[in-house]
Amino acid sequence: MSRIGKKPINIPQGVEIKKEGEMITVKGPKGELSLEVPAEISVEIGENEINVLEGKKSKKSKAMWGTFRSLISNMVTGVKEGYKKELQVKGVGYRAEMQGENLILRVGFSHPVEVKKEEGVDFSVNKDIITVSGTKKDLVHRIAAEIRKIRPPEPYKGKGIRYKGEEITLKEGKKGAGK
Repeated sequence: MSRIGKKPINIPQGVEIKKEGEMITVKGPKGELSLEVPAEISVEIGENEINVLEGKKSKKSKAMWGTFRSLISNMVTGVKEGYKKELQVKGVGYRAEMQGENLILRVGFSHPVEVKKEEGVDFSVNKDIITVSGTKKDLVHRIAAEIRKIRPPEPYKGKGIRYKGEEITLKEGKKGAGK
């Protein structure tokens, strides 16, 4: 029995939800998102809350029940407040800059690395902080992970791209180097 699936999703002010067949559309101040819900899951939309229920009692419906409740909840949060992930560029000569809508990273390679803007995601750069924002949680986090993967923080000096607030445990260097 899913504990997450049982929880109702509150509908905040300014968010509108429609169900047409198996498609659920969530509209809010930040945009509009839609999701196709399988036949095994049923969704009841009330005045102030949404309930996700197990439709057919099967192993597949039990597996998807909590997942689709979370996906719908993330859509409601995304169109109301949006999601953002912050990355920090650390290292001598490492920097990030915007070129049009694309992100240009200079992180120790012989060439600058360009990250193209995808639909639904925005980039902004403030000194050494890169902010990835958008309405889809999975898309924002995936693109932030791809940017971090370009130059992950190395364990000796900590140079690279890291999530803001991420702590890197530094290794000790060679001991007998000065003898």
